[in-house]
Amino acid sequence: MNKRIAIFPGSFDPFTIGHHDIVMRGLEIFDEIIIGIGHNYTKRESFSVEERLRIIQRAYNDQPRVRVEVYDNLTVDFAQKHEAKFILRGVRSVQDFEYERNIAEANKQLSGIETVLLYTRPEYAHISSTLVRDLHTHGKDITAFLP
Repeated sequence: MNKRIAIFPGSFDPFTIGHHDIVMRGLEIFDEIIIGIGHNYTKRESFSVEERLRIIQRAYNDQPRVRVEVYDNLTVDFAQKHEAKFILRGVRSVQDFEYERNIAEANKQLSGIETVLLYTRPEYAHISSTLVRDLHTHGKDITAFLP
């Protein structure tokens, strides 16, 4: 039987409770999820890639069906390397949906990989990595937004 492997890609700077919720709900659909920390060269990083890797790995120490890796190539290439047939993404808004739809169509055309979108729970819809980074930059406690 083929395992249903999904890639959950993002810069995750930082990895929020919204991201964590998408992973946990994704485990109801997929046999394995690989969280791929990608390099986004257009964003200013608040946490180093090494910090993000360590933090996310720690969040899933007790979850053998979740792996965390860093990559710097196209997400579809990363997915194919791991024989993943799916990309998992979270959607908070109509703007997110439009962006994700376009990327999903391009990924499907390039590789045949399907994208599965999960809508963010309403209680997490206001949380973004950008918001959490901004709060952190201004010295605010961000623990309520992290898993």
